[in-house]
Amino acid sequence: MEWGFDALADVGGVELAARVERGEMSGLEAMIALNERIVAEPQTFYGYKTPRDFRVEMHFPALYPTNVRPETLEQEREWKRRAEVGELRKEPFLRFTSAVGTPYPENDTVNARWYEAKQSVERRGIERREGKSNGKGEGGGGRPKQAMIVMPQWNADAFSHNVLCEMFNRFGISCLRLSKPYHDVRRPAELERSDYAVSANVGRTIAACRQAVVDIRSCVDWLESQGYEQIGVMGTSLGSAYGFIAAAMDSRLRVCAFNHASTQFGDVVWTGQSTRHVKAAFEHAGLTQDETRAMFAGVSPMSFMEEYAATGRPRGHGDKARRTLVVYAPYDLTFVVKYSREVLTNFDAHGVDYVAKVLPCGHYTTGETPYKFLDGWYLGSFIWSAFRRLRA
Repeated sequence: MEWGFDALADVGGVELAARVERGEMSGLEAMIALNERIVAEPQTFYGYKTPRDFRVEMHFPALYPTNVRPETLEQEREWKRRAEVGELRKEPFLRFTSAVGTPYPENDTVNARWYEAKQSVERRGIERREGKSNGKGEGGGGRPKQAMIVMPQWNADAFSHNVLCEMFNRFGISCLRLSKPYHDVRRPAELERSDYAVSANVGRTIAACRQAVVDIRSCVDWLESQGYEQIGVMGTSLGSAYGFIAAAMDSRLRVCAFNHASTQFGDVVWTGQSTRHVKAAFEHAGLTQDETRAMFAGVSPMSFMEEYAATGRPRGHGDKARRTLVVYAPYDLTFVVKYSREVLTNFDAHGVDYVAKVLPCGHYTTGETPYKFLDGWYLGSFIWSAFRRLRA
């Protein structure tokens, strides 16, 4: 276990580390104090300056696998072979420098595969022919330009959730499939998996969440610059936590789909089977579940329920109010079901307009047949109807 105050240097981490060194407070007390500061002033912690180097680059898709199963490694080799012999076409990726820096240069270049809907492509062509090249305006056929930011689960490879983006394109919705911090092309060379996103280094884990939230909001800035008027976010597992906090900080995110959701980051770390190694480090350091919950309060959706409810109700309310979907699974051993149900209880308490769907499976079996098709139906039908209502 490491406290990782250096990863939070610009928000008081260095000062708190010095106090710990002088024996004025314990590491736990310092980390809890920092989290209390984040919860009290979230717009400061999750605030940012819009990046100035947005660009769309063409690259061959690459898998960046996170397991060593023979079929996965064979798939990676096949994609590399197809790129080398010209059987694969390059695809567009949005790239820019993250507004939150880390010691890892590859992680600080944000990467999002760009799936532009056909209507938006056609509209852009019309604007060019008519001399309107600023990208503003409706997305063709008199409809506003709509887009989703999609964030897969922890340790996802670079192809995870791409099929959802293709499905949303069929609805006329463009998509940015965003690589989370320390994932796929953003993964530091020394890693085989995305371990730096969630680990027993507390400060780095918190900083990764901050960076992810700021990257989502930066993507919203770029989409708006391209004329997109109605924007949403969809996240799975860890991606849902990132997406929730981004929406709590940013009222521009009008459609939100949380595919496996939970309230307290620390409770997921303590009770989830995917983070048993992190819990073991914390237990070895003498920490309890309550203390773990407190030292991750600044990255917990539960801490920002009021902000989420407030940003979801713009002036005018009615059909302009945010649409929210929560998908959870009763046999989930990573996001234990009682914590997922707490999300719904808190949504009810804060007057959030939401739809809840249940998958009769566990966390990772969501990606298996037939559950992945049921999940796709829940996500697709909700996002299609939510954007249709916004458009109306």
